[in-house]
Amino acid sequence: MLALVYFSLALLAIYCTITAIVRARRLYWYVPVYFFSAWLCGELALIHMIWQIALTGLLAIAGVFSEPLAQTGLGLFALAWLGLIYLHCQAMDSPRYLRPALLRALGENYRGEIPRERQHVLCDDIASGHWLRPFSFKRPAVRLHSHISYSDAGKRNLLDIYQPRRPREGGFPVLLQVHGGAWMIGEKEQQAKPLMYHLAERGWLCVAINYRLSPDAAFPAHIIDVKKAIAWIREHIDAYGGNPDFIAITGGSAGGHLSSLAALTPDSAEWQPGFEEADTSVQAAVPFYGVYDFLDRNNIRPEMSMEGVIADRVIQCKREENPELWDKGSPLSHVRADAPPMFVIQGTHDSLVWVEEARAFVSALQAVSQQPVAYAELPGAQHAFEIFHSVRTDHTVHAVGRFLECVHARWLREQGVLSLSDTA
Repeated sequence: MLALVYFSLALLAIYCTITAIVRARRLYWYVPVYFFSAWLCGELALIHMIWQIALTGLLAIAGVFSEPLAQTGLGLFALAWLGLIYLHCQAMDSPRYLRPALLRALGENYRGEIPRERQHVLCDDIASGHWLRPFSFKRPAVRLHSHISYSDAGKRNLLDIYQPRRPREGGFPVLLQVHGGAWMIGEKEQQAKPLMYHLAERGWLCVAINYRLSPDAAFPAHIIDVKKAIAWIREHIDAYGGNPDFIAITGGSAGGHLSSLAALTPDSAEWQPGFEEADTSVQAAVPFYGVYDFLDRNNIRPEMSMEGVIADRVIQCKREENPELWDKGSPLSHVRADAPPMFVIQGTHDSLVWVEEARAFVSALQAVSQQPVAYAELPGAQHAFEIFHSVRTDHTVHAVGRFLECVHARWLREQGVLSLSDTA
């Protein structure tokens, strides 16, 4: 019996490892299953290897490997371990793609533009204590304020604030996090915690929001709520020590769509009903694996179209019925010369939003934007890779921190608050 269980687990291990290594396309109905196995195995490769080796050791002590079925299982596990080592090394190699992305966008000396007193927050090395405990997020230096109302839609208009305990001269710059979930599911407590706690430990005030979801609410309700949250931050965040004049925005998947759309449509009156005069601009944006074009005008996903879901549940009309709304709802339609600095992050193995979507968006943005547009394409990364701590997540979080520190330093210099003599 133990030999059969071991063999079955070995089959599962080799299957999960293969899904994490191979970039598969056109999976149709099988996509969610494939994504889930590839996601957890790819991001937690070393942890999977540890429990598999521990199990093997226990069964060896029990004498199970005298049975041929268990011996076959051991061979399968050995192949899985080779794959897991490859995946771990691939994740460890993430800086090889993140660092050049920042250098190309910000310049070779961008780190030297950051004030001397902020140099200590520019992390390069990651802590194994984090990625070996992937779901341990809380930090003693961060105070959490939960379930604060920013508008009138009940639970869907609540936000959480991750506040540094140590005050910062000039106030904390603010990062707004918009969760993903195909515009239909998701909660503010579920995503981007590694990023928010990392930044909050280092003097950033982070705000995570809920927003109205489909099908109960049709687009553009989602983006209206994001803009309501920005307006709320402008008016109220100083009570928590935040600087309302500097707001960056981030989010993954649907949150990547909404964060980039908000960044590219500041002060859009039609999406600010009743608060048209509010300043909803942001000073930087970091979208992760977002949907950037409802219309799929580059024909990226003809056989994996989201059009049916978007039409039936999100926008709740066909593109032929309201082509203007479909167009306006696409960040790709709003690329502009005065876009804020942006850092777009995408995984090559994303099975839910293909990498070509990010490439097309970044290419269009880089062609017109007068501000830096950084783009990091991470080999092997799946959708939602940064939701919990992993080797790849922590390297990415550090890169985002460096990007935001540089952009903030440049903004301070534009405001006359920072001079060149204050930099490293």
